[in-house]
Amino acid sequence: MDTDFNSFASACRLRVDSALDQYFPAGSDPTQLRAAMRYSLFNGGKRVRPILAYASALAINPSIELTLIDPVACALECLHSYSLVHDDLPAMDDDDLRRGKPTCHIAFTEASAILAGDGLQTLAFDLLTQTELPANTQIQLVRQLAAGSGAEGMVLGQAIDLAAVDHQLSLAQLETMHNHKTGALIRAAVAMGALSAGASAAQLAALDNYAAAIGLAFQVQDDILDVTADTATLGKQQGADIARNKPTYVSLLGLDSAKAKAAELHQQAQAALLDFGDSAVHLRQLARYIVERSN
Repeated sequence: MDTDFNSFASACRLRVDSALDQYFPAGSDPTQLRAAMRYSLFNGGKRVRPILAYASALAINPSIELTLIDPVACALECLHSYSLVHDDLPAMDDDDLRRGKPTCHIAFTEASAILAGDGLQTLAFDLLTQTELPANTQIQLVRQLAAGSGAEGMVLGQAIDLAAVDHQLSLAQLETMHNHKTGALIRAAVAMGALSAGASAAQLAALDNYAAAIGLAFQVQDDILDVTADTATLGKQQGADIARNKPTYVSLLGLDSAKAKAAELHQQAQAALLDFGDSAVHLRQLARYIVERSN
């Protein structure tokens, strides 16, 4: 991966981690709620969605002050972290390992994990009201995050995923599931960064085509890694989807065709950015990172 992208991604991770620590400091708490929330926020995540928000804002306005985007980036990471906490619960995917560490309900308790997820979700929406952006933009951001994460987005995708266990899905059905479960929040991240920078309708449409392609590519690569990487590299149990008899791109297409699918989606993402100049360089690099990552 390009050195300049690694530097950009590292700088974004430092930004969002510092901002999260300021917005939600350790503090005192008579319960384990705050500790469980921070445990889930600061457990080594790749921060892909915040990086996408920063990168899309810069694609629209290369001179934008990134402090305007910090609350948006933090909101996205809070929302994503909540989803992982709940996905790992025994009633959902029943995972013991996340990012190489015990999942929240293992490190704390199941009840603490449920409440931590609830707290992170509501914190996400509160953060969107703490930007210096105009009120109408804040409303757009709230609506975008709600659409990407709710019953028409990520939550619907998770419901489809749970219902698909032990069932055979067609490729179209699998794509529908992942366009919601993984893709919807990725599309929201790109749109939210662009909206914060004052994107036009045409720019938002082009960026949504980009985001739709990388959102699906992200899941295809996840399915590939589930069978090609080991547990230590993944930071979660290798082969978990196979063990649960979940449909994946690899199980439907085979490994080589799944890799070809990821490459095709990468090309679609790059094509969507043709009308953008050098300001979209980080978005282009992100698309490459998503299909080349090893965890």
